[in-house]
Formats: sequence, structure tokens, C-alpha cells
Amino acid sequence: MTVDDDERLARLALARVAEPGSHDVHLALQQAPAAEVWASVKAGAPLGQLGQRALDGIAGRVDGYVPERDLERLGDLGGRVICPGDDEWPDGLDWGLGVMQGDVKGMAPPWVLLVRGRHDLRKATATSVAIVGARAATAYGTHVAGELAFALAEAGTAVVSGAAYGIDGAAHRGALTARAAPTIAVLACGLDIAYPRGHDRLLAQVAESGLIVSEVPPGCAPTRVRFLVRNRVVAALTRGTVVVEAALRSGSLSTANRALDLGRKVLAVPGPVTSAQSAGCHEWIRTQRAVLVTDAAEVLEVVGAAGEHLLLPKRGAAHPRDALDETVRRVLDAVPVRTAVGVARIARTAGVPALVVQQVLPSLLVAGLVEQRDGAWRLTTLGAAAPAQAMSVAP
Repeated sequence: MTVDDDERLARLALARVAEPGSHDVHLALQQAPAAEVWASVKAGAPLGQLGQRALDGIAGRVDGYVPERDLERLGDLGGRVICPGDDEWPDGLDWGLGVMQGDVKGMAPPWVLLVRGRHDLRKATATSVAIVGARAATAYGTHVAGELAFALAEAGTAVVSGAAYGIDGAAHRGALTARAAPTIAVLACGLDIAYPRGHDRLLAQVAESGLIVSEVPPGCAPTRVRFLVRNRVVAALTRGTVVVEAALRSGSLSTANRALDLGRKVLAVPGPVTSAQSAGCHEWIRTQRAVLVTDAAEVLEVVGAAGEHLLLPKRGAAHPRDALDETVRRVLDAVPVRTAVGVARIARTAGVPALVVQQVLPSLLVAGLVEQRDGAWRLTTLGAAAPAQAMSVAP
């Protein structure tokens, strides 16, 4: 299915004159075709919920505006316009009355998306996860975000973020390094604007290998309000949002809140308890608004469909001591590390009969836990070692 050219151009025009997430425009588009809504806007004539007050607010943007110029500029950038009804329109962007009484904290669904990149947006976001977090991220945070993004992309999961400094940038770079599933940057400005400026090369890489998405036409500058409205798209495009480092008042928690509004999963990575940059993550975990995750496998388990990516409980790596019964373990504990001793000495230390020690030592010798020298016994390196701290999946 494909939206006709008039509808597409009208929705692009409405994106120029009205702010993304406009409740009035969204409701008008529920009542009439976009071409009719745009005609009413140009004429300054109210249409349904799009009243005179709203029209007066955008009148200055309408005067002298020619939408074909935006379409031409978009084409020069290698971009395209996608609308509800297009095959490429992603699932999950058309929330209705069941979500926050028809909107997400006063923000309606997108009525158009401008996209740059060779991938199909709907297919790319069918299996996707958002990774967001602090702009002033620590080395720990950027490392974790990059590792998560790399592993998720390798597993075939697209990584969505907002191209900001810090965690966002690390997530995009990690996914790009994997050279597998695409990464998707959702902007609060036009596709022709590299924001932040220091990410111009990064955004060029994303456009080449992944996708860049915006709700506003070329030339539109980023504003604080547009960043907040943009966050609902980041959340809506994905199965879940992972927060890596967020202070208690971090803007990235806005995306997490939008994910909750939309019924998506929210996950958070813990950091040092002394780090203010992780205090928001810790609070969300403590209040059970977010699921604690530490690696990509845990993320996939949470956001996957029922029965997908299930993990067995983690525990410490197996050690030969684990299988020993209590008596054998007592004997082993009584064997010294450095100096070899006789059976009688081991029996006294263990508090068991010497005959028991004589019966146990051969099996410990076979297991490589003890060694015999001139009739005396001591621990081997393996027997003296503590259980390894490395994590492994329980059998």
C-alpha cells in the first residue's frame, strides 16, 4: 500500500507549519484527508478540532510557504517521506485512545516521518532496542553502552538512539562497529542538520549504514521542546528502552517515561552506587519501573517474545570441590598447602579416623586435588585454589 502524492505532500507541509506531536493536527487528520487539512490551514479556516486559535498560532509559518521546495530539498539529501499507510511505516507509531487518553503526555503520534538511509524503516524496527543515557557520560557508561549496542546489533537487533553526545553516541558507534543490524538516529531537527555539530561524521556514517529519522523538514533547528517530543518516537520505534547512566533529573528518563506510557519495556544498567550519573538508573530499578540488566543477553530476554532468548540462572564457575561430600571435603581441608604430612596428621586435623583418610585420599589424588610425596600428602595448585569468580551459565 502506498499513500498518494497529494497526501504525502500535505503531511510534509503540516510538519513544516505545526510542531510535531500537535494534538490539534493529529485529531484533524483523523477526521479528514491530509490534503483537506492542509487546505484549511492555508485558508485559515477551522476544521474539526483544528480551531482558530491553533490556526492563528501557525499562520506566520504558512504565509509564502511552498511545500514542493521541502520535497525537493529532501530529495537532494537522499531522503524520503513516509506516512501512515505506507508499507514502510513502522508498527507501534499509531497509539490510540487506550494510551494516555489518546496521546503520550499531551503528545500525539507522528503523522509523517522523514527518513534518510537505504534500509526499510518498518523492517529495521521490527526487532529493535533503544539505548539512551547521559550526555556527560563516564568512561564506564560509554563502554557499557558501546558493548551493549555491539552485541545487540550482532544478534540482529537494531539499535535506536538520539545521536547526542555521551551514551547515544557510544550506542551508535557500537552498533556501527558490529556491521550487522542497522542503527537508527532519531533527530529533533531537519535531516540536513548535524546536531550536535561534533557528531557530523557519526551521522554521516549512520546515514550510510543505518537510518536517520526526523519529524520535521530540512532546515528546522533543534529546540528543547522538539527534543522532548522526539523522545516518544525513540521509545515507540522499539520493543524496549535501555537506560545506561542517568542522573535523577536526566533528560534520558523522559524517553523511559514515554516507553512506559506506550507499554514498552524499560531496562536500566546499574553503575557505582557513588555515581550521581547512575542515580536515576538506581532509583528506577529500586522502584521496579526498570528491569536491571548487565549485558545484551539479558536485554534480549526481557524484550523478546515469550519463550525467546531465555537464560538459565547465572552462578559461579564449577569447581571440583563442589561435588565432594562433607566428609571428603573435611579431609581435603585438612591437607596442608606447602608441607606434605602423613595420614595421622590429616586425620587429627580433620577429626576423622585415619582409615577414612586412607580411603578418601586416592580419589582426591585422581581428581588432581592432592599429591603424594614420600608417603606424605599436600594440596596441588588446583586443590588450593578458591572457586573461580568468573560467571558461567548453570548446567
